[in-house]
This record gives sequence, structure tokens and C-alpha cells, in this order.
Amino acid sequence: MTKRQEGLRYEIKALANDSAEIRIYGDVASYAWGEETTTAAQFVKDLAAITASTIVLRINSAGGSVPDGLAIYNALKRHAATIDVHIDGWALSIASLIAMAGDTVTMAENALFMVHAPWMSAYGNAAALREAADVLDKFAAAMATSYAAKSGKPEAEILALLSDGEDHWYTAQEALEAGFIDAVGAPVAVEASFDLSRFRNIPAAAAALQPSRKETPMPDTQVQPTQPAAAAQPAATQQPSPQPAAAPPYARAATETAEIRAFFAPFKDREGVQAMLEEVLADTAISPALASTKLLAALGKDAAPATPAGHVPRVTTVEDERDKFRAAATDALLARAASRDDKGAPMRVTANNPYRGHKLLDLARACLVRAGVRVEGMGQLEIVAAAFTQSTSDFPVLLENTMNKTLQSAYALQPDTWSRFCAVGSVSDFRAHPRYRLGSFGNLDAINELGEFKNKTIPDGEKASITAGTKGNIINLSRQMMINDDLGAFVGVAAQLGRAARRTIEADVYALLALNSGLGPTMADTYTLFHANHGNIAAAGALSSAVIDDARVKMASQKDVGGNDYLDLRPAVWLGPMGSGGDARVINGAEYDPDTANKLQKPNKVRGLFRDVVDTPRLTGTRFYLFADANEAPVIEVAFLDGVQEPVLEIEQGFQVDGARYKVRLDYGIAAIDYRGAVTAAGA
Repeated sequence: MTKRQEGLRYEIKALANDSAEIRIYGDVASYAWGEETTTAAQFVKDLAAITASTIVLRINSAGGSVPDGLAIYNALKRHAATIDVHIDGWALSIASLIAMAGDTVTMAENALFMVHAPWMSAYGNAAALREAADVLDKFAAAMATSYAAKSGKPEAEILALLSDGEDHWYTAQEALEAGFIDAVGAPVAVEASFDLSRFRNIPAAAAALQPSRKETPMPDTQVQPTQPAAAAQPAATQQPSPQPAAAPPYARAATETAEIRAFFAPFKDREGVQAMLEEVLADTAISPALASTKLLAALGKDAAPATPAGHVPRVTTVEDERDKFRAAATDALLARAASRDDKGAPMRVTANNPYRGHKLLDLARACLVRAGVRVEGMGQLEIVAAAFTQSTSDFPVLLENTMNKTLQSAYALQPDTWSRFCAVGSVSDFRAHPRYRLGSFGNLDAINELGEFKNKTIPDGEKASITAGTKGNIINLSRQMMINDDLGAFVGVAAQLGRAARRTIEADVYALLALNSGLGPTMADTYTLFHANHGNIAAAGALSSAVIDDARVKMASQKDVGGNDYLDLRPAVWLGPMGSGGDARVINGAEYDPDTANKLQKPNKVRGLFRDVVDTPRLTGTRFYLFADANEAPVIEVAFLDGVQEPVLEIEQGFQVDGARYKVRLDYGIAAIDYRGAVTAAGA
């Protein structure tokens, strides 16, 4: 069976001994520099139809499309046959990667091999060019795995070759030493006809093979089946293929002449360009690719390099113009609203800010103009409505940025007390998340006189759980607020919601602690957080050093889950009502016991026991609590969804004509997860 794809520049033929031969003698996919192509779609289809156990793949290609080349490589790797690759002439660019699909790769002594970074043409703004660069990086990473798999080199070393912007040329011997091929074969008389103007630093051996004709005929050599790698013939015994028939000289087509004229047209006013065009058109042996090379060389001959010699060029990513506008306008609004940052400092606006002093209506008009909307003749209500509903307007985002900064700074500045004695955790969703406490093994057992070790039973653990929920509100902004320039209508409200979000957590923590008359929530063991069975209720009596010391002893006496050993915890935080906070500070700081009768100079046995005294109007009566360090023995946990501890501001999908809606939400949950790190006393 012989199958030749005219124009696609590959040929498939059946050989003896259950073998088949494929020749890729042309570019991989279609490009402006030639019409000799091998496309992946048809190639993969034809390859799948081959049932031979051995496929001889002969390559003479200058490369081409990276996606097509990767597809051809993967199809060859998937095929059940043994793939025996022979590089007859050139395996350049993506053609060298296709060669890596071979179980064995033999390169003719007079052939050339080249690898380099993938490249592409791109146009557009900075974002589009960055995206194009990311795509090229992904292609380079994909190619690096194939070169590394064949050569045995680290992927990082290969990726360096595919990232430095150079064309890396190899002779057969150099490719063998680099591990890209398995053997060097005898010279093969295959004439190359590829236009190398697309490549840089072309070696002399390749430059001598510049194109002199358009078509490269497929030499119809008789190829013998290749032996498996273990029985490969020595390189010296391989026979060269016969010299291909001479091809007619290259002659430029009329369409290509038009292509050359179009390429020269933008530069027709440059000195010498018109004379060069006439010279090129007069020589019909000059291809469009070669003509473009001549023109670019002439245009750039007097140009100085952008980077001095010996210096590494740097690319600095600058702020997008649209981002600059949003940032400047946001700063101007925050300054007008007298907002403060998360450190409490007033927001300032620089003197050169073009939006300094702008009203909301002014900014709405500026957003429309930037979006290409004509605002002449529009009334105030129409301008604001269009600023909200025009899909490319920055106005809704501008307001969101302003409110979000206000919200976050207000949240950060709002004081709380829960964070001083509660643990902070994270949950990944809104389901119940377990919190496990493992038991201990106790002490090690002595070995008996026979040297036997006793089996130790793995202790059971305890489990608590915590579930996150969502709290939030919606802010409605109307057109009238914008026209009236009512900054307090949304900046002020955003600040209030930020403070409210932090207060909400505070209120929920104390509501949990206040359950069951101040004994806290019911735990999984059916007892309240503070319970006699938990051993964390101190002696009754007025706040004193004696009562505090009794609570200290009870906390230190707590044992682990298995009851095998003491935890020896120490109080770190005193928590109680405002009316008792002063006495707690006095007791904690006094050198002598303030409660001793007759005012004797008895040292204070609980002096400096607490690192923090927290008093709050959210607690009433005389009951107080002692908490160990939350990092050492957490008792109450506040868990945030995905660890996000700040409220989130979102634009609600779909705007109303008369304004916009912004949603503020905070996702968190509160639970008591252990009782051992806290003690309470009822007071008197």
C-alpha cells in the first residue's frame, strides 16, 4: 500500500516484513513562508490506519505549527507500532520534537537538528500580549517534557533551551552527545529547500542550503525495514539513499508579486525602499519571504539596540490606564468623604489627581465618555442611569471600590474583645466540620523480665463540630443620591456596615457564652460547656485572689481526653463584666494580697497570672471566666469560610434603571469545641 498526500508533503508506503514508511518532507502546517505542509488532522487519521508492527519515520522538515507538531508527536507515541525515526536532512523547530517520538532515532551524519522556543505573531493591548506570552510558556513547558523524556535531561535544563530566545543548532554528533538521538547514520543525499529567513544565528552548514526552488520532490528510495533498537545495525553499515531527481528552478507566481508589493507599501516613503522594491521585482527568483528579509534588514541597519551591549533587557509591567483611572477616582471620593485607612489615618488625595473635588455626577459623566458614549444633550438623570446600565462603564465598579475600601477600613478599626480569648479557624463550605481531640497513651509500660513489650490500645478521641453561616445586607443606591452628591448615602453606610460586621461576631460569641445562664452551650457529651462533670467550675464567692487561685488549680488539673495525664494549663485571659474589670486588674497587678485581713503584707499569690483582662458590658452580674491561651487550648472557635475574615462587598447581578444594589456578606460560624481550657466562677 502506498499513500501519498499531495500538497500535505508526507508520504506513507508499505514495506516488507510487516513494516510501513512515513516521510515528512515539508513544513508542519501552512505558513506564509511556504506551501509545503504537513497538517496534523489528516496525518493522525492516516497514521491510525497503519497496522504494521514497525513504522519507519523519515524527517526532512524545517518545522512549523507547534499545536500540529504536538498532535503528531502524541499520535506517534500512542501508536502500537515500534517507531524508528531517521532524520534524513533537517529536523528543525517542531520537527525536532516530532523526531523525539521515535523508539530509536538515527540522524544522518550530514543532517541538522535544531530546538528553540515556540514563537507566534500577536497584536493588541498589553493584556492580549501577556496572554499570548502565557500561551507560549505553556507550549514550551509541554515541549520540554518530550525533549527531556528522550534525552534524559532534567526538564528545567530543556526548558532553559526553550526560553532563552536562541536557536540551538546541533550536528548529528552534537545531537548524539546531547541525548536527542540514538545513532549517527551515513550521509543521506537529500537536498533541502526550506527558507531559513525565519530563523536566527543560522550555522554555515545550513546557510549554504538556502532555497533555490519551490518544490522539494519526495525521493523514491527503497527503504529496508528497520531492526528493533537492540539489533540496530552499526552506523557504518547503513546505505545512503539515492540522489533525488533535480527540481525545476524557483519562479515567483503573480500572487506572490502582489504579496511583495503589499509588504513594501507601508514603507514606500522611506529612503531607498522604492529602489529596493524594483530590484526585488526584477529578480523572479526572490520569494516573498526572502524579499521581506531584505526589507527588514535594510530598515533596521541604522537602528541602535534598545538595550546596551552586555545588559539584560528588562520588561517593566506598568499599571493599566483603566486601573489608573479607577484608582485616582476612588482616592478622590474617599478623600472627599473624609474616610480613613485601616490604620486610622485620614485618606489623602494628591494635588495632581485629575479627579480631585469631582462630584459623583462628574465622575458618572467621565465614565460614560471613557466608554465612548456621547453625553451631549443628556440630562442628569439620564447620565447617572446610563453610567449604571452601560456595560462598559466603570461607574458601578468605581463606587464598589470606594465602598469596599471604606467597608474594610471600618471593619479593621472597629474594636472587639472576642479575638482576645477565642481561636480563629477556617472551613471550606457550609457543612458541619469536625474538630477532633485525640487521647493520649499515658506513660510507657515497663518491660517484664522476659523482655516482652505490652500492647497499647489506641485511645478514643472526642469530636466537636462547627458550621459556618452567612450574615449580610444589601445597600441600595439611587440616581437621586448620585445627583445630590450624597457621599454619606453610600460611603457612610459602607463604614457603618463594616463596623456592624465586626460587632455581629462580637454579639454572637457572647450570646453563645450566655446560654444556660452563663454556663455556655451544650456539648456533644450532653453537658454544658461549664459543668461540674467537666471540672471547670471554681468555688463560689466574691472576686478575690483566693477564688482566682482555686480556678487556676482546677484548670491545671484538667486531664487529656484519655484521662492519662495532666494538661497543666494556665489561665491567660480574665473575662468578666465591666463592674468587675477594675477589681480584676487590681488583683492581677497587686504585689501584696489586697484581700488579706488587717492589711498584712502577704504576697499576692496570683499576681501577673493573666496577660489580659477583658471586661465588657455584654456580660452582666458577677460571673467571670478564665481562659487559657487560645493557641494552646482553644475553647470557643470562630471559623471563617475559606479563611476570609473580612466582609465581602459584591455587585448584585443586574442593575435597576434608577440605581444599583450592593451586597455585603460575612460567612462565619461559632462553636464551643472543648471545655478544658476555661474555668468559670459565679462570683457573689
